[in-house]
Amino acid sequence: MKVRQLSVFLENESGRLAEITGALGDAGVNIRAFSLADTSDFGILRVVVSDIERARLALQAKGFIVRETEVVAIEIKDHPGGLAAVLKILGEHGVNVEYMYASLEKSSDNAVVILRPEDVDQAITTLLDHAVTLLPAERVYAL
Repeated sequence: MKVRQLSVFLENESGRLAEITGALGDAGVNIRAFSLADTSDFGILRVVVSDIERARLALQAKGFIVRETEVVAIEIKDHPGGLAAVLKILGEHGVNVEYMYASLEKSSDNAVVILRPEDVDQAITTLLDHAVTLLPAERVYAL
């Protein structure tokens, strides 16, 4: 149920994001979900890809600092309050969500959300106990 995500550190300079996405494209790696956070000096691109090892090698070859993190992919009802219901469950069970972002794809009529909880195992147990649909990594990489 754990999904591997890459975090790529980049300078906040024109063209750097294009360099990353170009390296992934040249390596034949598809982006499945992503989030970009920045400051005035640097940014962190968090990305779920179709082939994490190929992506890591391609980005490191271009000199990028790359770190792997475990995240959880969930399927939620795509209607008002769908996300709130899941976040309420996590909050009531003491699971802190550090950050989250949506996938580029939907799963059937549901939305796919990537979560980074402080405690991935506790989040998985809590979500499964409350019948929240977790997506296996292979399915997320193939979305």
